[in-house]
Amino acid sequence: MLPRRADCTVARLAGAGLETLAVRAPNHAVAQTLLTTAGGPIAAPSANPSGTVSPTTAGHVAESLLHAVAMILDGGACPSGLESAIVGLAGTRPVLLRPGAIAREELEAVAGPLGTAAAGGPVSAPGMLRRHYAPRTPLRLEVIDARPGEALIAFGPDVADGFACVRNLSSAGDLKEAAANLFRILHELDGGEWTAIAVAPIPEDGLGAAINDRLRRAAAKDGTQ
Repeated sequence: MLPRRADCTVARLAGAGLETLAVRAPNHAVAQTLLTTAGGPIAAPSANPSGTVSPTTAGHVAESLLHAVAMILDGGACPSGLESAIVGLAGTRPVLLRPGAIAREELEAVAGPLGTAAAGGPVSAPGMLRRHYAPRTPLRLEVIDARPGEALIAFGPDVADGFACVRNLSSAGDLKEAAANLFRILHELDGGEWTAIAVAPIPEDGLGAAINDRLRRAAAKDGTQ
């Protein structure tokens, strides 16, 4: 997230009227070809309605946006699964505004220690609302014991009994694999005949911080900061 220059030609609407812009340089071949063909930067929102479960396949985009878009570029399933990390560089110290597909530890190896966005502060980047990434079906986090009619999102080799349905983010306990599977599994389970979607505890280290950030926001009861 960088300060907006005085001669910036990106429309104010694309930056939500803020004096900063989020700049991303994707390494996906399809995205790079699109940028090369366009011959300049592209301002684009997320490919799903605000606040809902993020898409990780072209099929998810088609389901959520229906006929709102004329064309979908299908580059395959998102390899990382999570949205990008957002680092704010508009102040005197870099700040991690949104944890994401690159873990804090990797970012700090390049940028040095990162500050953390203050809870309750102004929304200065995507994904900072209290409720976001949310399925229609209620989420219950840090679950150890089953309740009647719940589906379970498990993590690791030890899976609790008694759930109506089980999907495992990573039976090996691999956080990178879990991040890649998170939104796909939420899409699969959402709208099923479950009383809730229960989620097993996930460690906070590495990409676990970003996974838990998404789950906490998805489980929140309202959309305030």
